[in-house]
Amino acid sequence: MTATSPVSPDLRGVMRDFATGVCVATTYADRDGARRHDAVTLNSLTSVSLHPPLVSLSLHRESRFLGDLLETKKWAVAILDGEAEPLARSLARGRAERAEVVDHLAARPGSETGALLLDAMAGLECVLRDSFEIGDHTMVIGEVVATAGGDHRPPLLFLHGGFRQLPPATDAVAAPPAAVPAAAALAAAPKES
Repeated sequence: MTATSPVSPDLRGVMRDFATGVCVATTYADRDGARRHDAVTLNSLTSVSLHPPLVSLSLHRESRFLGDLLETKKWAVAILDGEAEPLARSLARGRAERAEVVDHLAARPGSETGALLLDAMAGLECVLRDSFEIGDHTMVIGEVVATAGGDHRPPLLFLHGGFRQLPPATDAVAAPPAAVPAAAALAAAPKES
């Protein structure tokens, strides 16, 4: 591994080599007796804890989507499959450009949060547990109050600055290697000289 400069780290360049899943987060704002939904493409979804079930998102601090989320304290997440790239691209734009797309989404309000649940391979409904301002972003931690889907289609990934798709799994999946007890594995390992 080469040494890095403490003055100007190229975090964006390094993170381009880290594949992430792609999701759409949805939330809403209630104003003047009307509900206005919003949706945005993200690749910052992270599982934080299983007990209690917590996930996080990181959003730019000036994001109006973030403002709505912090006001309602509710959101939903749709985990996208490889076929959803056009949707991901259309919701990766500015709020005004997303508005028309949001109005025509194949979605329904979630029973636990009211945030839109998209027709996706998997989804979560979340209630705000905490938030932290970190650098130029705010990390929101949400308690998962409902889940949906999980049909195991190949996911949509983000890598090297673009969307990527995994090939579909074949029916002839190789069996995982048999488990070997740790002591037997160590005994069989070559000795260093």
